[in-house]
Amino acid sequence: MVQLPHADLGDSWRAVRPRPAGRHLDSAACSRQSTKVLDAVASHARHEAELGGYVAEATAEHLLQQGRAVLGGLAGMAAADVAFVESASAALGALLAAWRLPPGSRVGCVPGEYAPNIAQLGAAGLAPEPLPVDDVGRVDLDALERLLDTAPPAFVHLTHVGSHRGVVQPAPEVAFLCREAGVRLVIDAAQSLGHADVDVGADAVYFPSRKWLAGPRGVGVLCVRPSLAAELTPLLRVPDVPPAQLLESREAHVAGRVGLVVAVGEHLAAGPERVRHRLAALGRATRLLLDGAAGWSVVEPVDEPTAITTLRPPDGADVVATRTRLLAEHGIVTTAIGPERAPGEMTGPVLRISPHVDTTVDDLEALAAAL
Repeated sequence: MVQLPHADLGDSWRAVRPRPAGRHLDSAACSRQSTKVLDAVASHARHEAELGGYVAEATAEHLLQQGRAVLGGLAGMAAADVAFVESASAALGALLAAWRLPPGSRVGCVPGEYAPNIAQLGAAGLAPEPLPVDDVGRVDLDALERLLDTAPPAFVHLTHVGSHRGVVQPAPEVAFLCREAGVRLVIDAAQSLGHADVDVGADAVYFPSRKWLAGPRGVGVLCVRPSLAAELTPLLRVPDVPPAQLLESREAHVAGRVGLVVAVGEHLAAGPERVRHRLAALGRATRLLLDGAAGWSVVEPVDEPTAITTLRPPDGADVVATRTRLLAEHGIVTTAIGPERAPGEMTGPVLRISPHVDTTVDDLEALAAAL
């Protein structure tokens, strides 16, 4: 029988959220917010109507600053290093626009890099080049060390956990090798913040609110270490504003930022290590229960310490139609992913399963039966 650790964590996470309409196994897309987060967002929106948007924002500034400190701390940085933006994509765009690297500068990326990230690098005039990896797409550290010694790129962009494959990159080791070689490291933590430890010493880390932290949509965070922020050229320079925060968008969904601060507080209260431990156990349980179910096969190693599992379809199965059927007939929320998401690595579509800590073994067994 499959056992999951920290049952109390699952119970408490579930108790503070609206009851789901079905079985939500899609946290890598968007996690379910707590009632407290929803109320905080609604309360700030009401304050905007009562006080005026800018006055309401000023009253929330202390809370937002606390949030910057906590969010920065999760990435190993300070409050002054944190900028609120609208999404992970907006964060990368803001960083690249201000960095202004010479056209044609080489950027090291894993072959399974998220396609929109590759597109943004190209739009900035940069040249993405594949890093050496093993057979599951994990960075080959020995080969990376040789590359950094002999032909270092302008910087390394590392997607810590892919959205199309729940494999964790060896970020601490990559960060060490980059520091030794004097090469900047930028980490896309969209699927890892709240899911894996991202305090590894990167020069920049960015992520959205809506995934494993279970915050509102339309909010993102960019953390930039001071040594890199000093190299950036933002559009405007404002006295007494920390360099990284010059990248912060001024016209914004402030209520969503307030909600994110509440959500990250809940994450800390739950215990980040306990959350990671339970998510890893859920990933292992998912792979054990689903591998071979109705001919579907698991992509990740069974003991990969993430909650993301991707399933290759049996011959003749339509992944999009399966996702639609699971939702319509069984109330099970999943994601269908096409190879265009990571064309450097994917050879066909997959079905992604991404439970959060409130998922039960019964939920996973129901999915196995529904497949």
